[in-house]
Amino acid sequence: MNIGIIGSGDVARSLGQGLVATGHHVMLGTRNPDKKELAAWKRQTKKHGSVGSTTEAASHGDIVILAVAWHAAEDVLQQIRPELAGKVVVDVTNPLVFRDGEAPSLSIGFDMSGGELVQQSLADSHVVKALNTVSHAKMVQPEYKEGLPIAFYCGNNESAKKEVAALLQDLGWKDIVDLGDITKSRLMEQLTLLWVEYGALRGTWDHAFAILNQ
Repeated sequence: MNIGIIGSGDVARSLGQGLVATGHHVMLGTRNPDKKELAAWKRQTKKHGSVGSTTEAASHGDIVILAVAWHAAEDVLQQIRPELAGKVVVDVTNPLVFRDGEAPSLSIGFDMSGGELVQQSLADSHVVKALNTVSHAKMVQPEYKEGLPIAFYCGNNESAKKEVAALLQDLGWKDIVDLGDITKSRLMEQLTLLWVEYGALRGTWDHAFAILNQ
């Protein structure tokens, strides 16, 4: 299918390359199409990968992935909202705040989440939170010697969640867990903080969450 990715950073490029490898046609939407990293990305993805404006990428996608920094999300969503009406929007963002000398924190939490705010902003779209608790390097074909990593996801629309689950399977995820409605983004975004703290303590950013059963 056609997939639009809003963003052009590490997350957007990694997801785009992974989706192209499974046969999807991907357009990255960016305000900086001349970035040198994008020229290399287009060479790697060949005819199945393209770069356009955020509006063009939103229009291109049967499914659209939101992969921008949180501080830019509100402005971007205002620009592309009309193109997203009726579509499935995968929110991979985290509402993280970075302050000098301090550990990252969430700008919202407990009784609200970034996923819920994205859904409120896109009232005519079906938002599904996914892939926010793992690094971009492990979003595609995640393999670990010690077990299967979990891809949590949540959203209000059952049909949209089924489409996103199929997309996660395309990306190589095998343990895929539907947590429920979009309010479960609160749990997923808090889990991201634990992921960050663990990475800082252990000096690794390739880890992922798994649950072990006897």
